[in-house]
Amino acid sequence: MTTHSLRSTVSTAALVAFGGFFMACAPLASAQAPGSDARMQKERATCDGVQQDRAACLREAGAARQEAGRHGLTTPGAEREDANALARCREQPVADRADCEARIRGGARTSTEGSVMGGGVIRETVTPLPPQPVQPAR
Repeated sequence: MTTHSLRSTVSTAALVAFGGFFMACAPLASAQAPGSDARMQKERATCDGVQQDRAACLREAGAARQEAGRHGLTTPGAEREDANALARCREQPVADRADCEARIRGGARTSTEGSVMGGGVIRETVTPLPPQPVQPAR
């Protein structure tokens, strides 16, 4: 047996051993676990049906996979989401901040519609204003 064929045999054996190990461990991992190949394929398929540039969508999916590999993806709780939204309101002009916070906090006069996948969540708060006196024409 020559050195080349010995290397080839060892490489093939290692590849088969690794493949067997991977196949044995595959059922232990969730098929949709963040960072998994199945999750990445699902996200790539999603890029075909969204109202976003496909290249940008694929970059985001790749970045999410990389971050998941570092265990950096988390799902924020409702309190954290509200805190983030209110922090964005603080970036609004002073005259608009109270209205922004009212939209985030909701209430009887606030409606919410839409989705992130659909292009955005729209919050609308209707604030009735008292009628203004009509100025006579001069």
